[in-house]
Amino acid sequence: MMTPSLKAKIIEVCNKKIQAKGNGVGVSFYAFFANKNDNPELLMEAATWWIKELKLDHFEKAVKIRTLVNGNATK
Repeated sequence: MMTPSLKAKIIEVCNKKIQAKGNGVGVSFYAFFANKNDNPELLMEAATWWIKELKLDHFEKAVKIRTLVNGNATK
């Protein structure tokens, strides 16, 4: 289960990237964090969801990630 704060952050980042670069833009779970590791618990939550739960590739389309976070599709 994903915390509401992480879900909101992922959707926000995906929306910004899609708006800036179009539907083909890719993201990794690192895209949702600053280069400084100031929230390791949230980073591990994102990594666990991305890698262990969904077994996603390192880079995925932002539209796919946004859809997955919204619970509208499975991997």
